[in-house]
Amino acid sequence: MAPQQLTEQHAAIVAALAVVPSAPASYASLDDSTLLDLSRTVATEQRLVATTAALIAGEIARRSAPELGSSGLAQRLGHRTPQELVRVTTGSTKRDATTAVRVGQLVTEPDSPSWLVPVRAALVDGTLSVASAEAIRNGLGEPTANVTAAALLAAATLLCALAPTVDSDRVYLLAREQRDAIDEAGIIDRERHQREQRSFRLRRLPDGMSQVHWTLDPESAATVSDLFDRVTSPRRGGPRFVNPDDAATAQTVLDDPRTTEQLVSDVFLELLRHGSNADSSQLLGTGAPVVRVLVSEKSLASGQGHAHIEGQSTPVSMFTFERLACGAVVVPIKFDENGSVIDVGREQRLYTRIQRIALAARDGGCRWTNCDRPPSWCEAHHTKFWARDGGSTNLADGILLCRHHHLLLHNNGWEIARDGGDYFLIPPRDIDPAQRRIPVPSKSAALRELLSA
Repeated sequence: MAPQQLTEQHAAIVAALAVVPSAPASYASLDDSTLLDLSRTVATEQRLVATTAALIAGEIARRSAPELGSSGLAQRLGHRTPQELVRVTTGSTKRDATTAVRVGQLVTEPDSPSWLVPVRAALVDGTLSVASAEAIRNGLGEPTANVTAAALLAAATLLCALAPTVDSDRVYLLAREQRDAIDEAGIIDRERHQREQRSFRLRRLPDGMSQVHWTLDPESAATVSDLFDRVTSPRRGGPRFVNPDDAATAQTVLDDPRTTEQLVSDVFLELLRHGSNADSSQLLGTGAPVVRVLVSEKSLASGQGHAHIEGQSTPVSMFTFERLACGAVVVPIKFDENGSVIDVGREQRLYTRIQRIALAARDGGCRWTNCDRPPSWCEAHHTKFWARDGGSTNLADGILLCRHHHLLLHNNGWEIARDGGDYFLIPPRDIDPAQRRIPVPSKSAALRELLSA
């Protein structure tokens, strides 16, 4: 049934593409709407082709099962594994061939995990890409004593519904969040595993240079990221609306003749030589790196649950939070059930440092749809324009946007509306004549968990 369904979808896509001119110059004559519709159509066809390739790879694997020995398809043709046969036959990479076989087996193998039923169905329907199917499988993991197959089935069903609207990288992060939500006990084990993966390798090159490869666990990465963001923020489109002292320091970084990579190298070398307070003029801000840990008031009071290190995608156990909170460089941020509002009224135009910390905790980064810029790259935007509409510099009327999207909003006629604690993008009429609201939920996993509790 699956090949027939996919063939029918292929036929519809091919028919749609048949009327499209093939000459590159012809695309210049297409209007924006037609061009984007064509892009979506081609993407759908690519997804269907990849799914078909995975189903074929799964069937090759079935015919090359280990119990068949040398009579199996792969070994009969001189290949050790079905993955190798797929790689050689298709000219794909080893990684792509392995993924194709693994995903294809979800559909072709009758004894594949029951909790992946919605993933199999979405693959056959053509609504789920091979990459997203792999992301769901890897992100959710396997059932354990603490996590039932039924819980994973419910999570997989939810993710399959969300997957068509986001990319596969985001699907993986959402899958990890689902796993963390239903496997509280597993967070400690995953923390320990990540910590064990840390490494620092120094390789000397033949030309006399040396190269460093540094793999960091989330907790260590939070410390390094804070310093990295201080150095590079002006070069990467960091906040423009800052106090005069910070603005002057940022301009110094912008005017520095060194490349961004050279600047980072020199600053980190200086830090290694003399400690984090050495040559602080090279950094945006001084002092030791600050690690912000987000935790709900409920978890803090009970000692149960978990916390989040700002800017890191994986949660940390309450044991780790308590250990970090003992350090002088940690700023714990507590959420109560209603959120914390810090108001400074009309007299203050720019958001204060404390307000920006609160916004970062609430928003988790740029709120614009599908933007992954972290809080350190963002500016605080007044949803009610301060100058034009008499907006106040209050948390409820503020939202984090990266510089690119902040400029886009102001320059292209976009607006942001607030309904209670929910925020929405309102496109200009030339983008959507109906100006339908686009939800822009928080990127903060900690806040999402608090509101869903």
